[in-house]
Amino acid sequence: MTIETPYKILEKPSTAPRKIKVLVIGAGASGLNFAHELYNNVPDAELAIYEKNPSIGGTWYENRYPGCACDIPSINYQYTWAPSTDWSSYYSTGPEILQYFKSVTKQHKLDRDVHLNHKIIFAKWNEAEKMWYVRAEVNGDPKNIVEDCGEILINATGILNKWKWPNIKGLDNFKGPRLHSANWDTSLSLKGKSVGVIGSGSSAVQIVPNILDDVESITQFVRSRFWITAGFAQKFAGKNGANFEYSEEQRELLKSNPEKYLRYRKNIESDLNARFRSVIKGSPEQLAATDFAKNEMAQKLAKKPEVAEKVIPEDFGVGCRRPTPGNGFLEALCDPKTTLVYNNIEEVTENGLRTVDGIEHKFDVLICATGFDVSWIPHFPLIGRNGQDLREVWKQKPETYLSIAVPDFPNYLIFMGPHAPYAHGSVLPMVEAIAKYFVKVVKKLSCESVTSFEPKQDAVNDFIIHRRKFLDRTVWNDPCRSWFKQGTYDGELMMWPGSRIHFFETMGTPRWEDYNLTFSQGNRFEYFGNGFHLRETDGRDLSWYLGTLNDSDIQPQYTDDDIKEFLMTG
Repeated sequence: MTIETPYKILEKPSTAPRKIKVLVIGAGASGLNFAHELYNNVPDAELAIYEKNPSIGGTWYENRYPGCACDIPSINYQYTWAPSTDWSSYYSTGPEILQYFKSVTKQHKLDRDVHLNHKIIFAKWNEAEKMWYVRAEVNGDPKNIVEDCGEILINATGILNKWKWPNIKGLDNFKGPRLHSANWDTSLSLKGKSVGVIGSGSSAVQIVPNILDDVESITQFVRSRFWITAGFAQKFAGKNGANFEYSEEQRELLKSNPEKYLRYRKNIESDLNARFRSVIKGSPEQLAATDFAKNEMAQKLAKKPEVAEKVIPEDFGVGCRRPTPGNGFLEALCDPKTTLVYNNIEEVTENGLRTVDGIEHKFDVLICATGFDVSWIPHFPLIGRNGQDLREVWKQKPETYLSIAVPDFPNYLIFMGPHAPYAHGSVLPMVEAIAKYFVKVVKKLSCESVTSFEPKQDAVNDFIIHRRKFLDRTVWNDPCRSWFKQGTYDGELMMWPGSRIHFFETMGTPRWEDYNLTFSQGNRFEYFGNGFHLRETDGRDLSWYLGTLNDSDIQPQYTDDDIKEFLMTG
């Protein structure tokens, strides 16, 4: 026989917040932006951000290879709430972007709850307490472990955060220096060295032209065809889409005329948003983009037409992989110093690489521009309800609710998770939209007696059906190797079924009907409390519904003199 606990009135005004603690993994662009949103909208919440690196900045701290830069115009790769007028060029370098994040962090005190050199190694949901418990390794010392707990756990690590060596036989055989683009040794000089480069993605495209003048020779290994385009919003860039430095006059104009600066930003952002039409198969925009890229690549590779024959795609359109701006890369492939090797690699030798045709290609330094583990699988045990480990749940392929949540992992949220919009435009406005959504979730838990939330499985199933059907319309589904498909030719597409604007509008309001919610005392109306509303105790206007005085939602101090003309005296 079970004895039910009598229901009790919560002796607080309706919507009076309870303190919520949020744990965030990662102090890159997403984690820092979330801190800004939380501090400004839920000031009573507690926050702890755990960052594995000794600095904030995420990918812009980790990637230090020669030529590291962003393919999005500088003035659009920044927070909307912290526009800078100090950008030196149209497309910014990695160090300048990192400095931007550091400056914004200092100005807005976003690091007050950041724990640097703290790598999360374990996370587990406690169903009885409705809490997440985490462990972090401090300063790389397995014996120095700290623990923490909070009602909500947010993964803000992103997809491009776990770099990996290529899976090639004998990789450890190489006797010379071996570099990875995401773990670059800045102390190593390449002056006069012969260099082998594996990869033809965004990192290799930036590295090769930036080391060409210093090295003796480059052997470039390529296994897939690729499109090289100008940068995003190239029509606003320099000649032929090239980067350019802002003049002092231009920067002064941006500082002195905020309206013109906003118009400039919006002009470029609108162009970025319009690009989505070009990923629709057979659309005029897609055909035009493919023709343009094909002609431009052929022109830049005119000195070595045999290279053009090997690398220009024939069976997939522009955008199947994220477009790779490559100012100088194609020209570098045509340089006498550069040799392109298109055969597959069989093994790594002491002095270089041997390809499947039996030829050994020798060089002094091996550069692996081979990217990241894009499986989405967490690098630590992440245990949800009933002991389920997300590493196992996602072992075959990851599935999410709208890229942000997972069934059976209550109170767990993800920035830019599987099926988010990655392919066009700046990621920063997207993480801002997600952060605003997450803050609404925090408020829901804080003010409405919600103890847990998780997406319903049938909502995830419906998302899967619609997503797959729509994505058949896009060139992302063409036969190219892409991290959109977890590094495969024909894997499950990890993309959002629509444009950035489609995503922004969808993230505007949580669809609570898609969630399972649990409540304190098991009663969804517990937060009704003692019959009074928080408004009646916190100083807000008690008759706001009639309109506010001086546009202020603060209760005025009324006196009889205010309305003496209407008071009837005896």
